[in-house]
Amino acid sequence: MIRLHHVPGSRSMRVLWLLEELGLTAELQNWSLVDGSLRSPDFRALSPAGRIPALEVDGRSIFESGAIVQYLTERENRLAPLPGDPERIDFLEWINFAETQANIIQALNIHHIFLRPETARSVALMKLDTKRLAVTARALNAHLEGKKSLLSSGFSAADCMMGFNIEALFRFLSEGDYPAVVAYRDAMMARPAYQRALARGGEDEIYTRDFYELPDA
Repeated sequence: MIRLHHVPGSRSMRVLWLLEELGLTAELQNWSLVDGSLRSPDFRALSPAGRIPALEVDGRSIFESGAIVQYLTERENRLAPLPGDPERIDFLEWINFAETQANIIQALNIHHIFLRPETARSVALMKLDTKRLAVTARALNAHLEGKKSLLSSGFSAADCMMGFNIEALFRFLSEGDYPAVVAYRDAMMARPAYQRALARGGEDEIYTRDFYELPDA
């Protein structure tokens, strides 16, 4: 039995998508970001920081999406270069780059969406994090020019890690500045496994706007 602890639109979508790509059946247990349940002892027994996702598999719980993705690819011996393969370093770099980018997006989510009252927000930090996000987007756009996936050999689990970020990325950055990232997003979202994961996992519960403008100082 595999059980994924999930919030629609959260990092657990990476794992749900990968499970679909690997053809693995998993039970979903849904949680909420806003009702306090992720701080409960029951959930923290699965994920000590109270963060989604957690995956129960092979008799234990694994937390952190990057660790889960790496474990599943090694378990199934698919969708990741093996140790010793020249692309293994690239694979690990992009998994971790995706988390670097996701942490900046999370900071922007907190300021734009979750922090209340709005007077508690720091416009200076919002502007700084938007610039930091743009740095990652420019690097990603340059890497993806002429490519359909992160690795030259084709689609991998690194794309599940990164592809999840892109819709959120464009809540804060203009699509017109990053054409290669837009093409990559469209290709990832068209994958049948992604569509199955989206249908099963549900639309995100985080965003209520297509784009979040920076407030005036």
